[in-house]
Amino acid sequence: MNSTIKLAVHGAAGRMGQRVVALAAAEDHAPRQSRFQIVAAIDHPDHPKMGQDAGLVAGIGELNTTLSATWPSEADVVIDFSLPEALDGCVDACLKHGIPLVVATTGLSDAQKEKLAEAGKSLPIVWAPSMSLAVNLSMRIAAQITTALKDVAGGVDIEILERHHRFKADAPSGTALKFGELIASAMGGEVDHIHGREGHTGQRTRNEIGYHAIRVGDNPGEHTIVFGMLGERIELNVAASNRDCYASGALAAARWLCGPSDGTAKPAGLYNMFDVLGMSDE
Repeated sequence: MNSTIKLAVHGAAGRMGQRVVALAAAEDHAPRQSRFQIVAAIDHPDHPKMGQDAGLVAGIGELNTTLSATWPSEADVVIDFSLPEALDGCVDACLKHGIPLVVATTGLSDAQKEKLAEAGKSLPIVWAPSMSLAVNLSMRIAAQITTALKDVAGGVDIEILERHHRFKADAPSGTALKFGELIASAMGGEVDHIHGREGHTGQRTRNEIGYHAIRVGDNPGEHTIVFGMLGERIELNVAASNRDCYASGALAAARWLCGPSDGTAKPAGLYNMFDVLGMSDE
């Protein structure tokens, strides 16, 4: 089905926003799927590039859409790749104009997650700690491995290592925490989430998940889940070579919300990338 999806990008001047703009505007992007028309590129009103062409800001040539702080009313979907402090205004604008929303911003507070859940009663929203299709597939695999090994003789030790660039402000990553949440659910019972180790910690317990955050250079994101048993181990590794995987995943989520495959937009609800991939438990 060849149709046009009118897209607004919130945080369009940021690193990820620029990649969303660039991939959405690419002529050869998903040639057999619905195309995107960028109808708004939104950022903070004090941004130094305010008023410039969004395509030039993204380094791809003119798009005839300027960087603005004004929200459109005609957009089919919004992709938010901004900052936690900017998300509330984005959600409020989408509620006001009735625009479906993809939230790719990470590091959200519990209050903001509750706000998304409430907004999901009125709007279709996709939110996930990672937009990467490979990461979300790996999460499903990690849960399946845990289910298979949780009662193995001698037990299984599960550790989560995550690597990101030196500029990342939160640790561990939301993606690592989501891996841990899914693994804990598969383990069943009480689970201790241990963040790093130092000093005389004593013997590792059977019911803990360890987290280790590494911050190096310009690493766009890498997660390794270690399943250690007596005599053998499994290491599940998923790594991004650049940030385009997150932008591509957000665009896939936007397409899914707009329903171009069957022509039916999704109803109000808070969805995740498992829904987009057709792997929801429900």
